[in-house]
Amino acid sequence: MTNFVEKQIKQIKRYGVKNRIKIALNYLFPELLIVLISQMYLILIIVRLIRPLKLIRFGNLYSERIGHFAANNELYMCERDHGMQPRNSLDIFGYLKPVCNNQLLKMWKRVLPVKISRIAYYLWWMNNIIPGGDEHIIRTASGDRDIHGLYEKSRVHLYFTREEEAEAQAGLRKMGIKDGTPFVCLVVRDPAYIEKHYSGRDFSYHSYRNCDIQDYRDVAEMLVDRGFTVIRMGSVVKEAMQTHNPRIIEYACSGFRTELLDIYLLAKCFFYIDGGSGIQAIPLIFRRPIVYTGYVPVEFMASWNSKSMIIFKKHWLKNERRLMTFREIIESGAGRYLYAQQYEEHGIQLIENTPEEITAVTMEMYERLQETWQTTEEDKELQRRFWSLIKSSKINRVVRSRVGTEFLRQHRELLE
Repeated sequence: MTNFVEKQIKQIKRYGVKNRIKIALNYLFPELLIVLISQMYLILIIVRLIRPLKLIRFGNLYSERIGHFAANNELYMCERDHGMQPRNSLDIFGYLKPVCNNQLLKMWKRVLPVKISRIAYYLWWMNNIIPGGDEHIIRTASGDRDIHGLYEKSRVHLYFTREEEAEAQAGLRKMGIKDGTPFVCLVVRDPAYIEKHYSGRDFSYHSYRNCDIQDYRDVAEMLVDRGFTVIRMGSVVKEAMQTHNPRIIEYACSGFRTELLDIYLLAKCFFYIDGGSGIQAIPLIFRRPIVYTGYVPVEFMASWNSKSMIIFKKHWLKNERRLMTFREIIESGAGRYLYAQQYEEHGIQLIENTPEEITAVTMEMYERLQETWQTTEEDKELQRRFWSLIKSSKINRVVRSRVGTEFLRQHRELLE
């Protein structure tokens, strides 16, 4: 024993502590992995045997991407409230690190049975690949899409503690936002976040969702003129908005950003403007009004949300040098394209919304919230014509949203 200890000390002095630990783990890992898999397999066998007595199910929090981390879990809670999830089951959720937002994880822990270990995640993963485990998997009706319109029939499930409220309010004051000052949050998708956090992975297939922040300067200035502070959200951004207006805050560059404020601002904003980002799920689950701009794919819009306004990127057929109608977009399948390559292969160039289109739909949201918006019979007919093209499916079933009125007026030929 003494010789063994002396030998290890010599090895540590020669190669260093980290190196020796690495060698030990490399030696032990295969054996530990076999033991771990065997134990998990045994657990799953027991879980299936006792199913007649107690149903145990496993779920994944999808903590890597904030859109799914928010929407999938909120839908699970809504479905549980409405009896669409088994009432007597023991539901166990797992997740893997890194987590996209630890404040959101903390809040889910208050309402979900979350297990803080990789074991819970790997039990979910193994149960998925071993035949016969479907009853032990936690699912929602359609992933992150509220096809049954449950959000508006359910309470908001997440909440902030008194301490979090006080801390967040202090953060607002540091940003120069006085108590009671209304603010609008704006998020415009660009590749900066993906490039920083997922540098080893290729997410270029989602590039069609990106928008140009400079196209949102006019609407930000308009909102400031109406008494709002505009907060351009994000943890990292490609470029700042070209403005010197002190009431337009570049949150990612302000030095005030925290994971608590990431969630709090989106949960408490007067309304939210989205330019293609998955973080729109945060104001969605907190039931905030949302203006969706530059939306694609067309059929994946949040049709169930009565507090939303939507305008889309236009689809230009390069070979024919014309815009596709909405009917053509839907009937061709382009309304469900999820990959940039699909648009390229079919000769479709996506055209950004103009600053005027963005400003018009945002102004409509503002006036609707102020209850000063006037709807004409012609406008109702334009809405009816658009929504008649959207068929009930696993993507859309409940229709409560509105397409921007001015957008339809200016592009009524796309309804042909």
